[in-house]
Amino acid sequence: MTTATTRHGDRRLSPVFVGILAVTAVTGWATWSGFAARPGVAVFLFVTAAWIVSLCLHEYAHARTALHSGDITVGAKGYLTLNPLKYTHALLSIVLPVLFVIMGGIGLPGGAVFIERGRIRGRWRHSLISAAGPLTNVLFAAVCTAPFWLHALDGVPADFRYALAFLALLQLTAAILNFLPVPGLDGYGVIEPWLSYRVKRQVEPFAPFGLLLVFAVLWLPSVNGAFFDLIDTVLDGLGVDGFSQACGHALYRFWQESPEICSLSS
Repeated sequence: MTTATTRHGDRRLSPVFVGILAVTAVTGWATWSGFAARPGVAVFLFVTAAWIVSLCLHEYAHARTALHSGDITVGAKGYLTLNPLKYTHALLSIVLPVLFVIMGGIGLPGGAVFIERGRIRGRWRHSLISAAGPLTNVLFAAVCTAPFWLHALDGVPADFRYALAFLALLQLTAAILNFLPVPGLDGYGVIEPWLSYRVKRQVEPFAPFGLLLVFAVLWLPSVNGAFFDLIDTVLDGLGVDGFSQACGHALYRFWQESPEICSLSS
């Protein structure tokens, strides 16, 4: 087994990640119980910490899949500790995604573990490594939406419900954007092993600009509207209504005055 070649310390949970989990738990409890004097601050900290946890799990999924596919170097690089500071581009994987959530309420795709692809044999393995990250976001979204589609919201405080709805929106946007077959994103990584050498050489120079291209296109009102219509349709199908999403986003932006109706609907 490939895991036998990694040291135990290479797989030990990072204290940084444990600290982020603790913040998620404490602020989640504060949101649930109404203990916080300012609910918006608790929602902001809870969603941000949970979002960072999901980003770490996204990268971990890439690394763990790569380990079992033949790249035994991921352990020594610290990727299996879930420490966000070990990623090759912590700015792209952690800082920018959090900033995009704060500014626009959209889940920015990450992607900052360096996989030594030459150690991996088989196109299916390469595709699975790329798919593992966004599939983690899909799983995270399923967990966040479970109380909605299981009709298990009785007794769930409104603020916590709104926070879950907004967190689900972030996970879904991250998954969909990351699955786009655009160079530089995981969706392209899924199909790249199946492309001809000539096509890959032609596309390779555009990889560093793929994410910028996606967000430039999203600035177009028609594209932006269609994208969020898709998000709303999927979430609505999972029982997450637009009202809960909007109130979650409003509470998250605690520095702005949230609509009074969100407080009255508790």
